[in-house]
Amino acid sequence: MQIRPIRSEADYMAMMAEVSALIELDPDTDSPQGERLEVLGMLVEAYEAKHYSLALPSPIAAIKFHMEQCGMTVADMRPYIGPPNRVYEVLNGTRQLSLSMIRRLMTLGIPAEVLVGKERKAQP
Repeated sequence: MQIRPIRSEADYMAMMAEVSALIELDPDTDSPQGERLEVLGMLVEAYEAKHYSLALPSPIAAIKFHMEQCGMTVADMRPYIGPPNRVYEVLNGTRQLSLSMIRRLMTLGIPAEVLVGKERKAQP
């Protein structure tokens, strides 16, 4: 099994074509094609993490996104953040999330790594 590192966008595209072809074959994991697919997948994952990594959203953006996706209102956030005025303070960036707020917001499925991220000041 001869495998080369991904050093350029052309290498990446060629590797993706090979991975796609192997996926179409649906090989057993113990077969040579299955093992090749696993190794190529790791190379592709490492290349994408280095060249196409996505920054985590701010905690405020994540909360607003979750609220929008779930059709939640400020009143619905009371059990997680507190009274409406506190919710508005958090959403406007004038109040930091407390540890207890973070714990409660995590029950909504918002990852802890996002909620403890650095707050970004709102642009005027």
